[in-house]
Amino acid sequence: MVVVAGVLIMNFAKSGSTSNNEPEANIPDLPQSQWPAVSLTPTEDKTVPNSLGHFLEFRVQKINVQGAATMDYLLVYTTSDGGQQGVPGTVQLTGEDVDKKLLMGSASSGKYRFDSGVTTGTMTITFRNSKGTSMGKLATAFHLQSGDTVLTSVDGKFSYTLDKVAKGVFFITMPTFLQPDPSLYVVWHDGYGVFASDGKPHSGK
Repeated sequence: MVVVAGVLIMNFAKSGSTSNNEPEANIPDLPQSQWPAVSLTPTEDKTVPNSLGHFLEFRVQKINVQGAATMDYLLVYTTSDGGQQGVPGTVQLTGEDVDKKLLMGSASSGKYRFDSGVTTGTMTITFRNSKGTSMGKLATAFHLQSGDTVLTSVDGKFSYTLDKVAKGVFFITMPTFLQPDPSLYVVWHDGYGVFASDGKPHSGK
C-alpha cells in the first residue's frame, strides 16, 4: 500500500466492513430525505503523462445529514485481471461540498502505476457523528467507458446514445441520488447521470 496526496491506496478484498471495522450490514441506508448528490467524473492530473481516465473527480453536493461530522468514502473497482482495488478516505464536513481527486492506481516517489482495464466499480459513503457512530450510508455503481456511442448504467436501467463517438473522451454513467450541479453532467434523468472527462455537452438521446 502507498499514500497518494493523503489517500491510502491498497489492495482490496470485500470484507463487508467499513474503515472503522463496523459491519456494513449494521449500517442503515440514508433515508431519501437525507440523500446528497454524488458524482464521479473521469479526469487527469496535468502533471502526470497519460493520466486521463485514471483519475476520478469525486463530488458530494447538497449534504443534508443533520449531526454528521465526517464522511467516509470507499471507491472499489475491478481491474483487467479480475482483482479488486480500493481507495478509502475520510473527510471532515464543514458545510461545503466534498471534492476529491482519486487515483485508480498507485504512486511512489513520483512514479505512477495505473490500474488497467477498469470499467466498473462502486462508491460507498458513510456519514458519522462527532463520536464516530455511523448515521447512514449510500452506495452507487459506476460504468466507465470510452470510444462507445451507447453509454449504459451498470444495472442496465439507463442508457444514453451519443450522436457520434467522442474521441479521446471518457464517460461515467451512474446513479447520483439527487441531481448534481448542471455544470457537471452531460445529461441527468430519473436519478442517473452521465459525466464526461472534457466537461463539454455531448448530444444524444
